[in-house]
Amino acid sequence: MKKVFSVAIDGPAGAGKSTIAKSLSKKLGVIYVDTGAMYRAMALYLLRSGVDPEDSAAISAKCREADISIAFEDGVQQVMLNGENVSGLIRTEEVSRMASKSSVNADVRAKLVELQQKLAEKEALVMDGRDIGTVVLPNAEVKIYLTASSAVRAKRRYDELKAKGEDCDLVTIEADIIERDHRDMTREISPLKQAEDAVLVDTSDMSIEEVENCLIGIVEDKING
Repeated sequence: MKKVFSVAIDGPAGAGKSTIAKSLSKKLGVIYVDTGAMYRAMALYLLRSGVDPEDSAAISAKCREADISIAFEDGVQQVMLNGENVSGLIRTEEVSRMASKSSVNADVRAKLVELQQKLAEKEALVMDGRDIGTVVLPNAEVKIYLTASSAVRAKRRYDELKAKGEDCDLVTIEADIIERDHRDMTREISPLKQAEDAVLVDTSDMSIEEVENCLIGIVEDKING
């Protein structure tokens, strides 16, 4: 395989992008970049700063103060916010909601996209998000659009939260997912959509292993073909 190449994985919330991207990167022996974690770190900063998620001007002003960087420890991505490792603090529902709203802000996106593009210039990597193949890495060698039904995605999230001991409601989770899909797909800046040259993979009826094997086949075909 080429020394430096990019695998862009896009798709809606709860499609399993991060789980699959992490395992795929290990099997390919390349770096995994969780762009969602970077947006979550920004969301955490905005929450700590008391910013109203509906106040775009305040978000634009505050995001400039956040220094978000990526570090790798034993090949695992660690997200740094102003020098603090916040990897374990950014997976709450509160942070998810703020990230969904603040990520549509042009200044937030510009700041983080620049970092993501610089990483791709020097490293072979797998990167997942909402607009990797369409905006962040439009020239990526491999583009995949990973999706699943809203019911399947809601059940996965429900099981994940229950396993952590959190109280949650399946109907509410699915409603939130459907609302987030609509918001992500209709936003003015970098809406979620399948790139024209992306391969569509629906994971609704697939195991993680089946998805991994499918994606490895796609990557090998694109890189070696």
